Amino acid sequence: MRIDKAPIQLKDADEANKLLSDYARVFDCVRLVDGKSISDDKKIDAVYSSIGSSDCAHITGKLADCRNCVVKRAMASESSATKLELYNKKIFQSTAVYVKIGGKPYVIELIKNFQDDLTTENPEIAGGAIGQFEDYYEKIYRDILTGCYNRRYFEERLRDSSFKAGVALLDIDDFKLYNDVYGHDFGDKVLQIITEKIKDSIRSTDKLVRYGGDEFLLIMPGIKQRVFFDSLYKVKAAVSEIEITGFAEVKLSVSVGGVMSEGITMADAVFRADVLMYKAKKEKNVIVTDFGEETFLRQKRNILIADDSELNREMLASILQNEFNIIETGSGEECIEQLKEHRESLSVVLLNIGMAGTDGFAVLDYMNINKTIEAVPVIMIIDDERDDSVQRAYEMGVSDYIARPFDMKVVGNSRVMNTIQLYSKQKRLIGKITRQMVEQENDSRMMTGILSQIVEFRNGESGRHVLMIRSLTELLLKTLLLRSNEYNLTPQDVTHIVNASALHDIGKIAIDEKILNKPGKLTKEEFEIMKTHTVIGSDMIRSLTIYSGKSLIKFADEICRYHHERWDGNGYPEGLKGNDIPVSAQIVSLCVVYDALVNKRVYKEAYSHEKAMDMIMNGECGQFNPILIECFSELSQDIKEIEEHKTIR
Repeated sequence: MRIDKAPIQLKDADEANKLLSDYARVFDCVRLVDGKSISDDKKIDAVYSSIGSSDCAHITGKLADCRNCVVKRAMASESSATKLELYNKKIFQSTAVYVKIGGKPYVIELIKNFQDDLTTENPEIAGGAIGQFEDYYEKIYRDILTGCYNRRYFEERLRDSSFKAGVALLDIDDFKLYNDVYGHDFGDKVLQIITEKIKDSIRSTDKLVRYGGDEFLLIMPGIKQRVFFDSLYKVKAAVSEIEITGFAEVKLSVSVGGVMSEGITMADAVFRADVLMYKAKKEKNVIVTDFGEETFLRQKRNILIADDSELNREMLASILQNEFNIIETGSGEECIEQLKEHRESLSVVLLNIGMAGTDGFAVLDYMNINKTIEAVPVIMIIDDERDDSVQRAYEMGVSDYIARPFDMKVVGNSRVMNTIQLYSKQKRLIGKITRQMVEQENDSRMMTGILSQIVEFRNGESGRHVLMIRSLTELLLKTLLLRSNEYNLTPQDVTHIVNASALHDIGKIAIDEKILNKPGKLTKEEFEIMKTHTVIGSDMIRSLTIYSGKSLIKFADEICRYHHERWDGNGYPEGLKGNDIPVSAQIVSLCVVYDALVNKRVYKEAYSHEKAMDMIMNGECGQFNPILIECFSELSQDIKEIEEHKTIR
């Protein structure tokens, strides 16, 4: 049977009935739908059906209305439309054909149940067909990067559905900035990590959809309002706790808009959630819902009252309970436990300095040691403003104090709110400064990358060499700092060393290309010329007097000049020994040797990872710092993965 794209013209009802009768011999269900009755918002009933029922769902057994309706598509395009659908372990093909009967528009729908045929003839083939069909849907509805559902899944399977659920849109704050600054590989890594954190925080029955580049749609069927909000809060807190190795300055957060959906389509629910999500983005890292702003504010602003006097706690709670969610504790020990549990959600701590046992100062010690005091402001509770403990508490980071007897207006409207607002402004300022630092760091990384790329181009190597050295340097350096306290390096020093490693061979820009790219072994004279690239690179860096004293310049100078020195003094250009060689140069030296061994050069073939590791461990490439060799050996599998799978960090 052939179905033409051009509309079928039937003269009258008799001719139409004959065609429908012919179709009924082939298909399990044949329906004729009046074109005038077809609209987007109405259920489609047929004027004729070969199985008696006018409802298309009768043949499939579906309870919900169809999505991606072929009848509507055929009518809209005045041609034909076809889809395959898996429902209740059965495979259906539905084809709709636009026809004209006596000049009036109609659509003929033809439904075939393939599963009946497959099951009757060969159950194994039937099962395989269903499995393949399910695998097909699994592939086309999954986001390749994150593994969660994709936008297509929502549009084709959920958009027009209507069921009770919590629906939320989550937007990653400042994602575009991080993507621009650190590159798309870093952005992809962030998306993958956040996806895993969200999945760990929700139920197995919930659906997570990557709705846009940095937006996720979360649908939680059958959930209660309170549980839904708590789940969103759990997701937000989990994202805020993410730490990405090597990027301590990156603080991830999500802005969330959430609605309870009942009696409306998922498309409508998502639209409402989207509006609330953009409202949340104005503040960042908050949740906005449609079931009461008051609920949102109470959850957003938690206050911890730590006082061993139950009367004091009751009085403060009665003053603040209309505006805040109150968490009470009667001892210093309990206060510390609450800080551990609620650190990310606390807006302020009201702390009685003079509690018995573990007092307020012990709590402040804890908050200073783990830097909680930088994120959560503390207002101390005192009896006498002249008490010497007030000055001591201020020195330990307390923001303000309230004295007994408590004044409702002072406590509720002045001290608490002013402290919260001040900390919020400080956080925004810190965020702004952090973004500026990130942008400056990106500029440094970009410039070192450009300069090193020029050298690699002259040297006949790909830019991947520089990326490899950077990746290995970061991995080895961080492992070294975990194993040894000998080297006093800050996180910023680590970043600068990694960036400066890209400039290790910049001096080769002054070496003759005939020597650089010579296919055979260098002569003694040529090798002496080649060795000068270390000093030339160092002199180039030192000539940048306008930047003298900068940490990046210092490490670049060390790396350029000394990355061919050896632990036993048999290196060049100065024959330094042991820790007289700057640690930055020691690390880059080892990474350069490994990369040279596992990659093809004009004068040699590439060695395997195992062979390269053996040569380094056996001292065939010169002597290196023993603790670096231990670290390098410990990292062997990670290094192999970076090399073989090209997973540059």
